[in-house]
Amino acid sequence: MAHVSHRLSGPFAGALAAGGDPASSPLYVFGPFLRLLAVGAAGSVCFGAPIWMVLATVIVVASTYRKVMQWVTDGSGGSGLCEEELGSWAVKVNAAITVIEYTLTFLVSIAALVTFVADRFPVLAGYWPRTSLAVVLSLVTVFLVNRGPKMAARFFGPATLAVLALLWILVGTTIAKRGLHLPQVQVDAFLPANLHITLGGYVRLLALMTGIEVFANLVAAYDGSPRERARKAFGSLLIVMGTTLAAMLVLGPAIYAVADLERAEVSVFTQLMDYLLPAPLAYLGSLVGVFVLLSAAAASTQGLQNLSLGLRHRHYVPASFGQRNRFDVAARPAWIQAAVACALFIALGTHEETYLSLYAAGVFVLLSLTAFAAVKRLLRTARRAPTATLVVQLAGAALTCTVTTGAACLIFVERFHDGSWIYGVLIPILYFAFSRTRARLGPPTDIDERLGRILAERKMSVPSAIVAWPHRIQVFVDGSADAEVGLVSAVGLSARFQAPAHLCLVGKERALLAYGDQLGRLLVEVPSTDRPTALENLDTAEVAVRRAGADLAVAVAGTGGFERLPGLLSIPVLLIHASAEAAHRHTSFERLLVGLDGSPAAEVVLPYVRALMARGARITFALIPDGDGESTALARYGERLVGELAQEGNVDIVTTGSGPARTLVQLAESLDVDLVVVASHGRGGVARSGRVKLGSVPVSLLRTLRRPLLVIPSTTEPIGSTRVSTGVIRARE
Repeated sequence: MAHVSHRLSGPFAGALAAGGDPASSPLYVFGPFLRLLAVGAAGSVCFGAPIWMVLATVIVVASTYRKVMQWVTDGSGGSGLCEEELGSWAVKVNAAITVIEYTLTFLVSIAALVTFVADRFPVLAGYWPRTSLAVVLSLVTVFLVNRGPKMAARFFGPATLAVLALLWILVGTTIAKRGLHLPQVQVDAFLPANLHITLGGYVRLLALMTGIEVFANLVAAYDGSPRERARKAFGSLLIVMGTTLAAMLVLGPAIYAVADLERAEVSVFTQLMDYLLPAPLAYLGSLVGVFVLLSAAAASTQGLQNLSLGLRHRHYVPASFGQRNRFDVAARPAWIQAAVACALFIALGTHEETYLSLYAAGVFVLLSLTAFAAVKRLLRTARRAPTATLVVQLAGAALTCTVTTGAACLIFVERFHDGSWIYGVLIPILYFAFSRTRARLGPPTDIDERLGRILAERKMSVPSAIVAWPHRIQVFVDGSADAEVGLVSAVGLSARFQAPAHLCLVGKERALLAYGDQLGRLLVEVPSTDRPTALENLDTAEVAVRRAGADLAVAVAGTGGFERLPGLLSIPVLLIHASAEAAHRHTSFERLLVGLDGSPAAEVVLPYVRALMARGARITFALIPDGDGESTALARYGERLVGELAQEGNVDIVTTGSGPARTLVQLAESLDVDLVVVASHGRGGVARSGRVKLGSVPVSLLRTLRRPLLVIPSTTEPIGSTRVSTGVIRARE
């Protein structure tokens, strides 16, 4: 089955897909900045210093983020680094602020877009026209982003490319028309009488940096090895931030010279375009601005998606929240972001100033945390093996930490009454949510370390087959016609394996006992046990299974609540879908698709698979990367596994796709298997099984798969057979 990559191929593609936010910042940051300068008499004195201060801040922060991209490649960016170096508290604070920042980026971008449209079409200046336009554009943007990063690059990439071109055209036109006039730094800007204006301007211009962290979270969206992805992400950052800084230095003085702040109905950037460009081109520039602001909103959504994937792998959000769709992106957080944005637009309006006051407040806290984590890692590395390069990198990270911490304090003081206090409410709420999820799911399994240890050895020890499995079958029915579909499968399996079939009636109706006796008489030709067992509900199903001595349970999903059985029983559970096509409402255990993810918990399926191979079953192992950078290691792991089992029967391997459940469904259809086999838990580990009865993959398969599903518990000792441990594959000499 061919897998179509939806990943980004290089730095330019990444810049186009995710660079809309920082590239669009010159379109709106100068308005608040110039209005602040207009309040005081020292505007000309204080104009240049904040711009150069921002330039220096971008350079030192970018140098540190280059290392972050190299260290953390799973999409969690600074959050991942903070967890590794500072502990879980830091990553939860970091992630909480990042979630808020991505949402604010989305809000500011859409609001500024609506302002650009209203500049040219005054009829849309009213509250409801602006709000309606903002809601529609929010939903359209998220829909396109959820079609994958390459779709976003195709749709929004031209807009980002256009604004990059527009900025360079304006830079060239400005130089040609006015000459090159860079902002001048005057010492008087730092005198006590003017310092508050200088610092206030610096705070307002820092909004252009809110997009810089998206490139660290975008690392997971590139193709190639981890090192290649990090290099491409940093290249994307250089392309976009270089253009933005050039625009700040050249266009800033031009805007200051030509903008008329009394024309409040037209943004200062639109005034600059009207001054520099002929009328048709000026209107075209506005159109470019509209599309690039859509691109900025899309980039924030992409960043949130990739952050969600990283947090999912670290068990700070539920697996369903970071589940990839068929376009290889996490769709749920994007739709949640759209819903929040639409609600805020309706409640608070669509003027960007409403959200811009909060825009830069949180980002410098997370930049400071990330820089501190980078200092800690570099310091530890330098102590072990000091080099001149490490000393320089450490000094740069320390400078970044100092600059970002100072900027964060300054922003919160300057903007506290404008709304920065809201971080004190939202961060604890998100922190608590992350903490509860991590406590529920437990720490993640270190798959990479385990695969590396297995592959480093010459041979792999695969556990032996379960002897004579299945040897007793428990069939669950509830009197419904659908439930009888499972009985048909049980009859076939009982006849094939010569395993007694035992009925278990679930329900409170007295008529069920007579019904069970009738079914028992129908099974007279099949090895069977005593009279059916009767249960009022499934809570005591484990007791019934142990009394019967069964080692396989059979039931129909979607009736009687039987889909709960894999989380209740300590034996494998075969689930049939009564609504499936006729050919897929039974299984003969002959053509199996077996899902593995490299975790010890998932390998509990192997003894059962070997037992079925001994009876002639054809096996296809599916190893589906659920993270990034796993494909090569998983492929080698699968090759070693197949090599160990090749002498026992017909076995092959598929390493493809992303999103285990979705890919297993696709493979089951394309390979036309009659049974899909998975463990109850995988890379999430079995330590959480007391709280999470069933992992995300079998839960998703129960909803989407329309073929028989065999779920084998990861923590059990099969009754009447040799014990199966969760750490079944070991390296051996």
